[in-house]
Amino acid sequence: PILIDSIKPIVKNWKKPITIARHAYGDVYRATEYRVPTPGKAELVFTDESGKETFRQTVYDFECPGVLQSQYNKDSSIRSLAHSCFQYALDVKQDLWFSAKDTISKQYDQTFKLIFQRIFDEEYKVEFEKAGITYFYTLIDDAVARVMRSEGGFIWACKNYDGDVMSDMISA
Repeated sequence: PILIDSIKPIVKNWKKPITIARHAYGDVYRATEYRVPTPGKAELVFTDESGKETFRQTVYDFECPGVLQSQYNKDSSIRSLAHSCFQYALDVKQDLWFSAKDTISKQYDQTFKLIFQRIFDEEYKVEFEKAGITYFYTLIDDAVARVMRSEGGFIWACKNYDGDVMSDMISA
């Protein structure tokens, strides 16, 4: 950032930069959307590569017009984000925070949380301990409160959409 003595930051306790690691694959940016024109049933269906339907669930029985959105992500992309974040944290010797909303999104966000934790435990935990830095997961709501109280100086990893929201919040 360009710092000017006469323009003071809004959050007075931020002394060091906060790096936002934003996932840039899938999610809301590649979502499928549909404007529901009439009453009817919306379903989520998965058919495996052999053509066998393995999952079907009603999303909502619309009693009037509405809107639908379906988003996706891939484990390989989430793993890539996790490795990038962990490696960068080691390179710059900064703590890494990861946040999502797994209490609400019990499959989608939970998958991010579990992949990050597994990779950390299996591949980075010892290196982080040696470097004297930490990794932790917290809910996005808690992360926002922590960021506002912090002095900065860490990396904050977010899912695609959450990263946009948090970048907007920090730059405000």
